[in-house]
Amino acid sequence: MIIRYKFENKLDREFAAALRTRVNAYFQDNQIQRNANSQMIIKTISVLAMYLVPYFLLILAGFTNLWLLMGLWMLMGIGKAFIGTTIMHDSIHGSYFKNQTMNNLMTFSATIVGVDKLIWHIQHNVLHHTYTNLEHSDEDILPRFVFRYNTNQPHKWFHKFQHIYAPIFYCVPLLEWITTKDFVKVFDYRRDGLIKKKDFPKELTKVILRKVFYWVVFLVLPVMLISVPAWITILMIFASHCITGIMLAMIFQTAHVVEPAEFFEEEDERVKHSWVAHQLKTTCNYGMDDKVLSWFLGGLNFQIEHHLFPDICHVHYPAISKLVQKTVKEFELPYYAFPSFGAAVASHFRHMKEMGSAKDLKVQVA
Repeated sequence: MIIRYKFENKLDREFAAALRTRVNAYFQDNQIQRNANSQMIIKTISVLAMYLVPYFLLILAGFTNLWLLMGLWMLMGIGKAFIGTTIMHDSIHGSYFKNQTMNNLMTFSATIVGVDKLIWHIQHNVLHHTYTNLEHSDEDILPRFVFRYNTNQPHKWFHKFQHIYAPIFYCVPLLEWITTKDFVKVFDYRRDGLIKKKDFPKELTKVILRKVFYWVVFLVLPVMLISVPAWITILMIFASHCITGIMLAMIFQTAHVVEPAEFFEEEDERVKHSWVAHQLKTTCNYGMDDKVLSWFLGGLNFQIEHHLFPDICHVHYPAISKLVQKTVKEFELPYYAFPSFGAAVASHFRHMKEMGSAKDLKVQVA
């Protein structure tokens, strides 16, 4: 069962108010909207093309050269990851368009990459963003037996190798998501009250329809229409999803499962600091000066800003990060950041190695 922790939000009120005032002033003074701009529209067209152009070439062009086919599937895998980090991520957070109808239209991007938008919303927006790195609440750090993410989790002898085998298993979550996960989670979330019982039949039907659409269009049609043996196409689809899975794992794990980030487990279900302080303690930025990285990652290298302002489109994060850093410094709160993506990846694997070798259970108290 999910634990719904309570935060001491009477703390850090001055910090939260000062930061919100400065960020609001930034948009007002520059007369810009908090949602998508022309840069985001161009990015949307680009990443959709990276995913859909190879798809239509695969099913319509009649290619039989295996190297060419594999290249197109790999490009689709990369495009799928970038759709996830940009269009899908912003739209499900409601930050793409101010107009709800238009924003909901953009959430269809989740369906075409095999992820159900309702399940993503609950796991990511509701649970991960509220209870970041909190044991029994943040499903991103749930023990998966093969991994030990922090010292609050049980240690197995094979965890000492987890920093070596992690990249292989990072392929699994996306493969699980496009097959069984959405169906398992829709029942779990009904049990936990995250989906109302009266809404469950309707939501379950939507989950099924969205998943069937993905299976038919992006799995069945390629197998039927590409002029090579079906088993070859299936292997290429598998490889494409592995590419996406590893990319997304590295992008998200480097924000929260790294050396500076803190993990918590509270026996009394009360966190002894504010929610805003919790986001700063559990989240890390990386490669903030790398404009190319920021473009492709949908601002997810500015995870601190994203966790504090998930309702703001990611194209604005580089600008508001300066306001966040200034305010954090004034109030003497932490702000963790790596100089590059490579440094964050290295820290992630050092952390995984350390967690794999540590047998003691240490409960972090806020």
